[in-house]
Amino acid sequence: MNGTLSTFELSDRTAVVAGAASDIGTAIALRFAAVGANVVLGDIDETRLAAMMDRFGDAQVRVRTLRTDVTRRSEVEALVGLATREFGSLEVMVNLAGVIHDANVIDTREADLDRVLAVNLKGVFFGCQAAVSAMTEGGSGSIVNMASLAGFKPVPELSCYAMSKAGVVALTKVLATEVGSSAIRVNAIAPGFVEGGMTTRRARRSDGSIDEELMDATRKRARRNPLRTTGTPDDVANVALFLASDASRYLTGQVLHANGGSYMP
Repeated sequence: MNGTLSTFELSDRTAVVAGAASDIGTAIALRFAAVGANVVLGDIDETRLAAMMDRFGDAQVRVRTLRTDVTRRSEVEALVGLATREFGSLEVMVNLAGVIHDANVIDTREADLDRVLAVNLKGVFFGCQAAVSAMTEGGSGSIVNMASLAGFKPVPELSCYAMSKAGVVALTKVLATEVGSSAIRVNAIAPGFVEGGMTTRRARRSDGSIDEELMDATRKRARRNPLRTTGTPDDVANVALFLASDASRYLTGQVLHANGGSYMP
């Protein structure tokens, strides 16, 4: 591999992906493994975690999984502990576990607000805490947090989600100022519409199948951006690899907006 491409390598490095069973989480984990990283995957969905393993092929020897509820600090610490115990260090932490709730502000129940903030914001906070502890000991690292277009561009019925993602942005910037002197970088990705996962929820029938007509209408609305396209999990994974690797060594406290131009800060 030539010098330019080698800056994207993660050989001999260990990455934890919290929320790995999601479409984006899976894409990130596969991308990291493909460039040589040891990968430790955490998610509350054990079934999907187990099903992911076959996709790593020969790289399975460098992959570990652990059921992880990111709303519990002890479980996030256990996930990071698995990484350092199995592979000796932690160089990359990706915090992307997330849930969404659709409701007007006036109709939102306290329980729904608490759930979204617990997963999307407290879960990221716990992930950052655990990662910083391990990375400080190792002497460097890169933390990648998952924000969202919704944290910058108001969308009706997404108040809980938007609040949580705006909080992730604030956390990212504050932490970057606190740990930069320890050679730890902290950045975030704010995707726009990405195919799969959460974006199918409003087209999903009660039996779990997708109403393709509704889904196509949703895509058409999402493509009203300068690039006239929607994103894929691989698009987000490519940005995550950039932030995890030495290619972004001079970048911290930043939010990269992978959204086709839907929002330009």
